Amino acid sequence: MIPDTIYVGSKNPVKINAALNTLSDTLEHDFDAEGISVESGVAEQPMSEAETREGAINRVKAMLSLHEGGFPDSWYVAIEGGVDVFEDGPATFAYVAIYHEGHWSVTRSASLPLPVAVFQALQRGEELGPVMDALFDTVNVKQKGGAIGLLTLNHATRQSVYEVALTLAMAKFHFPDLYTD
Repeated sequence: MIPDTIYVGSKNPVKINAALNTLSDTLEHDFDAEGISVESGVAEQPMSEAETREGAINRVKAMLSLHEGGFPDSWYVAIEGGVDVFEDGPATFAYVAIYHEGHWSVTRSASLPLPVAVFQALQRGEELGPVMDALFDTVNVKQKGGAIGLLTLNHATRQSVYEVALTLAMAKFHFPDLYTD
């Protein structure tokens, strides 16, 4: 049997692997995963919760438009990282959007508090990955453990946080009758 496909709205291996690992595990099924470079329709570094959520949804919609509404048995996943200022200070997080055969699930990851100096660099137009690379003398950390890995001493990573968020988003697919409108 040919495995079903998970289409991921990014070529970033962290996002592709998070989607592949999570859906394969939660659905107990073998999948292939293909990253597709699509536009988010938002800033390169989303600076609010609303903009980050919109970016994830837009990436799924862009993939669906490429596939004329979606291929049967395929899953469409997008992960958009962003930052915002909350009551306890600036933080980074991600929104995940999953689409499968006419059904959506969108949710958010946990937040990682950001140092004020890092957030100020983002406000000046820089992107989180390069800011963290400069601060920690790393190279392309956004395709590795990310700011999350650096700031948690790798007790959590970008991929592990994405996998938890995707696992939570899958609840709507495990129990669709409980989530009907």
